[in-house]
Amino acid sequence: MSHFDLDKDYSPESAQPLCIRPLIVDDDQSLRELLCDYLKRFGMEPLAARSGQEMRHLLAEERVSIVVLDLMLPGEDGLSLCRWLRAKSDIPILMLTARCEAADRIIGLELGADDYMIKPFEPRELVARIQSILRRTGLDSGVTGARPATPHAVKHFDGWQLDSVLRQLRSPEGLLVPLSNAEFRLLWVFLERPGRVLNREQLLDAARGRTIEAFDRSIDLLVSRLRQKLQDPSRAPRLLKTIRGEGYLFDVRCIE
Repeated sequence: MSHFDLDKDYSPESAQPLCIRPLIVDDDQSLRELLCDYLKRFGMEPLAARSGQEMRHLLAEERVSIVVLDLMLPGEDGLSLCRWLRAKSDIPILMLTARCEAADRIIGLELGADDYMIKPFEPRELVARIQSILRRTGLDSGVTGARPATPHAVKHFDGWQLDSVLRQLRSPEGLLVPLSNAEFRLLWVFLERPGRVLNREQLLDAARGRTIEAFDRSIDLLVSRLRQKLQDPSRAPRLLKTIRGEGYLFDVRCIE
């Protein structure tokens, strides 16, 4: 079964000359082979796995830049694997799904996926999404766990602290609070713009980029997750306030 037309026009010359190593996790062998062949045309070095077990083995043995993870896997499904990946590392995750329901996409994003694509899709779009995710996360060197070449910065606010390099949020009690890539980017946006009302479009641009379809409530869900992690009650938030009809405001005055 194939959803792809490999004879469509593409421009290998425009591909980034980087050693990007995507790991394709899908139980459809023909699909894995087609995607791997196509990604190689753009200078990538793809790996492939047909199950969660194979995925874990490759992650332990190989350098991987990004995981392209099918939602509908037999046995341990993509959502379970996404949850496991996010608990273990901050490696970027691009989820694939043949289902169009918003609930599937929302659950994947809530578990920490960076982006999603709905089957069938054009393989050239997959290339663009991979490159975009790696640029946004600063991992376009192709090395798992690499960080952007930016000065080390830690922002302190209301007893909390957020490390820009380790991407770790530490509570006033000194406990580490795990953040997905999207949650980290959104919180960093708020920290850079305290006391300003930001609408959903601005937040979507800053926190995700335009590769993710701006379906209703995607930013609202991210804000809800941040409130939970910041112990900021949604019914009466003290830090992340909703400005009805406008967007959100990060109400903290002292950021060091």
